[in-house]
Amino acid sequence: MPLYTIFILSLIQGITEFLPVSSSGHLIFIHFINEGNGAIYNCETNKLIDIAVHVGTLLSVLVYFHKDVIKMLFGLKDTVTGNIKSDESKLLQFVIIGTIPVVIAGFIIYEISPSFLCSIEIVAWTTLIFGILLWVVDKYKASTDNLDKMTYGKSFVIGMFQILSLIPGTSRSGITMTAARLLNFDRVSSARFSLLLSMTAISGAGILTSMDIIEQQDVEFTYNILTAVFLSFISGLVAISLMIKWLTKYSFTPFVLYRIALGVVLLAIIYS
Repeated sequence: MPLYTIFILSLIQGITEFLPVSSSGHLIFIHFINEGNGAIYNCETNKLIDIAVHVGTLLSVLVYFHKDVIKMLFGLKDTVTGNIKSDESKLLQFVIIGTIPVVIAGFIIYEISPSFLCSIEIVAWTTLIFGILLWVVDKYKASTDNLDKMTYGKSFVIGMFQILSLIPGTSRSGITMTAARLLNFDRVSSARFSLLLSMTAISGAGILTSMDIIEQQDVEFTYNILTAVFLSFISGLVAISLMIKWLTKYSFTPFVLYRIALGVVLLAIIYS
């Protein structure tokens, strides 16, 4: 894969992973522009690069939310020693509970590897539909709770919603933020929990991909993977900072309008 393509994919991933606009949908769109219908036949190789840039953005989450990461590490110690009611332990438990559903579903999809998930038509419809859903929930749900109000049940519900993110175009951050808003959490808390969930969800995919890369024993491809990870890490770090600052004052509306516009344009191109 040319270096400029890797650069574009990494940049797009870093910018879109944490915004509720679907990073995977944008990556498939880039592959479609570069390869046309051939992107479906190259789905397996493209998927490895796509997961690599996701791992890069995972690293940016770990850096930006290092305080929460440290808190969960202390929570792990508390859990092991039996102090499961500490704030640190509860945060860890909530993230684990919210992650279990998508890990199970993701493993099943990884084994089946359905090629239709690489379809640009799927991306167009999910971009449009779930964008509208986010707008409706954000506009008409006056949610003000912070993460202190998180419960086991609420974290599980958000985790079940996260399964939908396995459909490209849905947006993992978008659907989990939508679920959190439905459960009365404010915008910043919704975004924060969504990003914490991304750590374990992306880690699982990264481990599976690492195994595939090792099996290939392709030095050039490994170099491309590492380059993609680094570039997406840098762009992701910038994107997180800007999004959190935006949500402290404003709504999700600009992201929704972008999704609707993109979805309509894609559908017009596909069906014209």
